[in-house]
Amino acid sequence: MKIWEKGIGIEKIVEQFTVGNDRELDMQLVKYDLQASEAHAQMLEKIGLLSPEELKSLEKSLEGMLKDLEEGKFEIGESFEDMHSKIEYVLTQETGDAGKKIHTARSRNDQVLVCLHLYAKEEILIIRDKVRQLFEILISLSERHKEVIIPGYTHLQAAMPNSFGLWFGAYAESLVDDLYFLKAAFKVADQNPLGSAAGYGSSFPIDRKYTTDKLGFSDLKYNSVAAQMSRGKMEKSMAFAMASIGGTLSKLSMDICLYMSQNFNFLSFPDTYTTGSSIMPHKKNPDLFELVRARGNRLQALPVEIMQITNNLPSGYHRDFQLLKESLLRGVTDLKACLEILIDSLKKVKVNTDVIHDPKYDMIYTVEVLNQAVQEGVPFREAYRRVADSIADGSYVPEKELKHVHEGSIGNLCSEEIVAKFDEALVFED
Repeated sequence: MKIWEKGIGIEKIVEQFTVGNDRELDMQLVKYDLQASEAHAQMLEKIGLLSPEELKSLEKSLEGMLKDLEEGKFEIGESFEDMHSKIEYVLTQETGDAGKKIHTARSRNDQVLVCLHLYAKEEILIIRDKVRQLFEILISLSERHKEVIIPGYTHLQAAMPNSFGLWFGAYAESLVDDLYFLKAAFKVADQNPLGSAAGYGSSFPIDRKYTTDKLGFSDLKYNSVAAQMSRGKMEKSMAFAMASIGGTLSKLSMDICLYMSQNFNFLSFPDTYTTGSSIMPHKKNPDLFELVRARGNRLQALPVEIMQITNNLPSGYHRDFQLLKESLLRGVTDLKACLEILIDSLKKVKVNTDVIHDPKYDMIYTVEVLNQAVQEGVPFREAYRRVADSIADGSYVPEKELKHVHEGSIGNLCSEEIVAKFDEALVFED
């Protein structure tokens, strides 16, 4: 069934190409189409285009489909083009003429738009909660291991003293910036496009503020053309947010892969969190972190993928938008999986408290020696030269007593301030 059919069939190859994997993707969105259809039907009854009896029968049918969906009984067979045609078919079969009226004053264009907006809102809040869980683990690890010194690197060269407290805390605070992007994406998604129809409104006296309230949107997308132009923009805003989080997770995973290696040996995980080699019995590979790194990098490519699909399109609806579904839904699945595996694995991390005692790291204290001389009155450039000369002639002696006290340093992590900033960033709804 195709809700646009006029009695003229199309070639099978055309149908297969245009439908693609939309049925499979739509299974993740059916819930939202059922919710939006119910709100739309209630609005139609409110303005007199449905009778109370017709509304009641439609609500019963929609609730039945939602129950089937929850129980795994709802399917979109090959005879249907998408979820919209399947839902309308069931409504017509079960309610008669009432089902034939459900599409009054709407188009598949605003149907899929409202589904995607509802999906984005719900998934953003789920992602936000997983980011919160990861933050809490990182900030806890930061406090627990704040006394453990490790080398800090620049250009992949051992550079200055770092600490596990500073390192874990850095990724915790980085998630604050990611939440800012996520909050912006939520704000974009939290606008109701339903009622814009095919993109140019309707001659029916519909009540768009009614459906906005019913569906839990804080506002509506007023201009019907602007509502249609949000297709692509909403996905792009969400993609930027996911790319930001993906970048943080990818960098964290890269650090973990380095720190787990024998050449670093800064931290480790239980053997059950590593994989082996088919020919090397000793191997304990960080596969899960390598995959987080790869998926995080793929997430960072997502905004470009979406922009390349949409960036030269004029206003109005175009079938190009259909491809955005797959990109967005895959990105959400990837990000949630990455967050979940990091939340689980970081609970098991074990840090090496003795790594800093290796003599090869003595040079990271050169700046400590230099700074001590400056505080004793030696001009900075002269102190720099003295330390450089001592390194050259072999008389250098490291100063390992660290006196870092400023905000955000090894000796003053400002964890409470970071937690307060994160808690404020967590609040999305006004």
